[in-house]
Amino acid sequence: MEIQIISKEIIKPSASTPHHVKTYKLSGKDQIADLAYFPIILFYSPTNEISSKNSDHLKKSFSKTLTLFYPFAGRIKDHSSIDCSDEGACYIEAHVTGNMSVIVQQPDIHQLEQLMPCKLEENLLELSTRVMLAVQVNYFDCGGIAVSIFISHRVADGSSLASFVKRWSAISCGGDLNIVDGVVIDCTSLFPPQDFSVIKLHENFRNDNSSTKTVTKRFVLDGPKVAVLREKLSNGPYLDRPTRVEAVSALMWGAFVGEESESKKVNKVAMHVVDLRKRLDPPLPQHCIGNIVHTTVANWPEKVVDFNGLAGKIHESISMINNDFVRKVSADGTDQGLLSEIAKDPNNWSLFCFSSWCKFPFYETDFGWGKPTWVGAAMKFMPRGAFFLDTRDGEGVEAWVTLSEEAMVKFEKNPDILAYASSSPSI
Repeated sequence: MEIQIISKEIIKPSASTPHHVKTYKLSGKDQIADLAYFPIILFYSPTNEISSKNSDHLKKSFSKTLTLFYPFAGRIKDHSSIDCSDEGACYIEAHVTGNMSVIVQQPDIHQLEQLMPCKLEENLLELSTRVMLAVQVNYFDCGGIAVSIFISHRVADGSSLASFVKRWSAISCGGDLNIVDGVVIDCTSLFPPQDFSVIKLHENFRNDNSSTKTVTKRFVLDGPKVAVLREKLSNGPYLDRPTRVEAVSALMWGAFVGEESESKKVNKVAMHVVDLRKRLDPPLPQHCIGNIVHTTVANWPEKVVDFNGLAGKIHESISMINNDFVRKVSADGTDQGLLSEIAKDPNNWSLFCFSSWCKFPFYETDFGWGKPTWVGAAMKFMPRGAFFLDTRDGEGVEAWVTLSEEAMVKFEKNPDILAYASSSPSI
């Protein structure tokens, strides 16, 4: 697969950002988010609607969307704010030699990285001072298109990215360009800015065991397998019936913990990133941007793996995240709680991290040539962790798992993983 860059430019919002909102305040949640970028890639099969004329149309709709999500066209000003100066976002077009089917037959993270504006492992600190958002539109010889979007974690979470993509596609299809109420909200009253000395928290997790080479692989649990798994983990002493994400998380955490049964690390912890928008009272609009999330911590003290127990611990840790809890920990400065303790000496803890974009409407993204045939993220999520997306039918779970090379070999051979998940199946 050869990729030739056709054009690379900075696209500005179609209308100037009003002077009174030129500064976007970063909340405490935004401040502790690391400076990394995270991606989504949308693959579209060849159709009669796809043609070269869509190039200018897509750029124009992109520019109009930036008007609504104006912090994405800004630049980091300091530790507490974004300068919404309308400097623009990076927009790249590329020609890809070959057929798109070669990639989706067995998606590989290294191939997918070539379709992105930047590679995941590159040092993006310099880029982060220049752009908040970068897009690469890849045109294949076969007529297919892959649209990859990179966004800075400092200004957005997964829901923010989903909102931007949804609005961009709607405008591309002729949707109204009315300002969406509640896209940009000052969340500093909810999550007060923090002392910059604690901002390295997530970087500590990423740098844990940095000398150990990690690999990222894709595992797919289709709808029927997930249904069987949920049934197996139901009606136990810890939990009646887990959700789809709880069940798959328990399966993967259990496989990891089982292989570490002889480890001296007594603290076996699973962390989940939880969207707070609907958990606050009053709730925030789902389409508002920023890092409006909380990281839960579930601890398994036993040596023997009990999947119903693991699912129960995960369920318990997520269920406690309600309006009263969030406002209390934000107000008294204990927002990061156990996370800060773990970050001081991560080698003392057996951590497995989860983040889920399940139920985000990426498969509904239609720029005018139909919905995606596949949505990939190729996410390297922490040194040990799993990142979840829906399968196309919305019933299964696609997991991008990152582990050390040694741990991955054991994980792939784990009988419970083999029973429910397929490794890198074709789309």
